[in-house]
Formats: sequence, structure tokens, C-alpha cells
Amino acid sequence: MKRALITGITGQDGSYLAELLLAKGYEVYGIIRRSSSFNTGRIDPIYQDPHVSDARLRLVYGDLNDASSLNKLIRTIQPDEIYNLGAQSHVRVSFDIPEYTAEVTGLGTIRLLEAIRESGVNTKFYQASSSEMFGKVLEVPQRETTPFYPRSPYGAAKVYGHWITVNYREAYGLFACSGILFNHESPRRGETFVTRKITKAAARIKLGLQHELFLGNLEAKRDWGFAGDYVEAMWLMLQQPAPDDYVIATGETHTVKEFLDVVFGHVGLDWKRHVKIDPRYYRPTEVDLLIGDASHAKQKLGWEPKVRFTELAVMMVEADLRMEQERLEGTRTYPKSSDHA
Repeated sequence: MKRALITGITGQDGSYLAELLLAKGYEVYGIIRRSSSFNTGRIDPIYQDPHVSDARLRLVYGDLNDASSLNKLIRTIQPDEIYNLGAQSHVRVSFDIPEYTAEVTGLGTIRLLEAIRESGVNTKFYQASSSEMFGKVLEVPQRETTPFYPRSPYGAAKVYGHWITVNYREAYGLFACSGILFNHESPRRGETFVTRKITKAAARIKLGLQHELFLGNLEAKRDWGFAGDYVEAMWLMLQQPAPDDYVIATGETHTVKEFLDVVFGHVGLDWKRHVKIDPRYYRPTEVDLLIGDASHAKQKLGWEPKVRFTELAVMMVEADLRMEQERLEGTRTYPKSSDHA
């Protein structure tokens, strides 16, 4: 039985990855920070799955800001694979808390890599890199060789995490990969991210629970995929005979307006009657266009996205409609994997 350690297991990607690894027979350990309240809603359904025993999914306390806790966990658990998904991952928020973003998103990566190197544990390491590293894009579409030009503290921190992963691979011979993931969404996406903010608002407006939605730049173009597809690519990277870096994307780009068209249109609403522009949601430096070329991943990993743009948007708003209806009825539960097939 393989053993995996996941940082950020309570996040969108962490929950999907945990489900994937458990389905493949792994023993999964997830790092969570000590808090006075639980934030495990996305992985709670796993515990309700009769096919998953308590012994195969364990949550352990640790922090990407605390090197000693990471070192101790890696020495104790002796994982075969480590997936570093933990981060302060909200781009707009990174302008408000740039130092914290750098500490967790950037330096958290080297703390993990140093723990691997110092412990001597034979493990494979996955680093969650980001399309935000491309920022003010210097090539269209963006691929593994495209130069980075980050336009936010988050993007800059991810560039550091990416290059230090490459450095440790080359300097110490670690099996260390980076997945340069373009925007990936799901019904489990955080409610402050623009796609989920839109689908949640559309559902609430449809049910008469709110009337307006405030957004920033509607012309931004993004390459949006489904998180459930993207975690499969993460796993595939660590199954290869040699480590490498891969762009993971759909190869399509759409504006925020197009996302609004699909979501509000699906529930029979005209978004122009409900959406208001609020300058607070504009970034100090904007990323106008992201579109990825995942041909390297297709060739080497055999990976391709299964869920496309319209299907993803409909999936998300349907899940939010169900969730808001359950809230009204007092029976709200977190979305399960079967909701996103």
C-alpha cells in the first residue's frame, strides 16, 4: 500500500486528490493547521464512505510556516509521495497580505524540500505551480518553456516555489515535479473565487435570496478546467520514470462575461440586470489573458481534460442550486464526488 502526504488536503484540489488516491488503494495523510474550528467540510464525505477505513485517511497537524513540524511528519510518516497543494491561493488577497503569501506559498515549498533532503526519505514530490506565474504573458499559448512574468505577490511566490523545486531536483537528485496548472474549478471551489462567486450568486438570485452580484474585470480571459481532471494529472506526474514539469490546461480561453452568459443563461436569468462593477475587485496589476498548451502532458502522461467549459459552468451552478435549496430546507451537505461525474 502506497502512502501519500498532502498539504492543503482541506482545499478544493486536496479533497479531489484524496478521493483519487484512496480509490487507488493509497494510505493518505493530510496536513491541517491547528484551529479552534474545523475546516474539513470538503473531505467530510470521505469519512462517510464505507469503503474508506479510518486507518487509510488520517489528518495530522502541521504548518508550512513551521519547518520542524514538516520535518517530523516526513520522518514519521515516510511517505512514498508528497503533494504540496497548500498555499495562500487567492490572487487578489495576495496584494493585501503579500508577506504572508510569500511565507506560505513560496517559502513553504523550500521547507518541505529541505525536510525531504535532510531526512533522506525516498519520496516523490509534487509542487503545485500556477498559470499566474506567466502573468503578463510573453507567448500565446503558454507552455513549459514560456518565460514567467508574474503580476501579483501570489504569482511571484509561485515562481519561487517552482524554481526552487527545479533547483532541488537538479542539485540533489530529488524526484520533484511541478504541475503548472491553469485555472481549475468545481462545486468545491472557494466562494470568494470569481467562478464560484458567480455560480453561487446566480443560484441565490434564482431562488430570490439576493438581487445583485459585485464583480471586477469582466474582460479577463482564463483557461478554465475541472479540478477533478487536474488532480489526475498530478498523480500521473509522480508515476513517471523520471521527474519533469508539465502545463495542465484545456487549451481554450473564455472571458468572465462568457462564464456569466453560461451560468445565468442556464438558470433563465439575464446577468446584465444583476451584475454591478466594483473597483475594489480590480487587481493593482491585471492578468489579461491565460491559455495553456498541454501537449507535453498529453504526449508524456496520456492526459487530456474530460470536462469542458460549458459543462463545468453548468455543473457548478447546478450544485449551488442544490446546496442553496438544501440550506433553505435545513438539510445542507457538502457536494460529493457523485455530484461531479
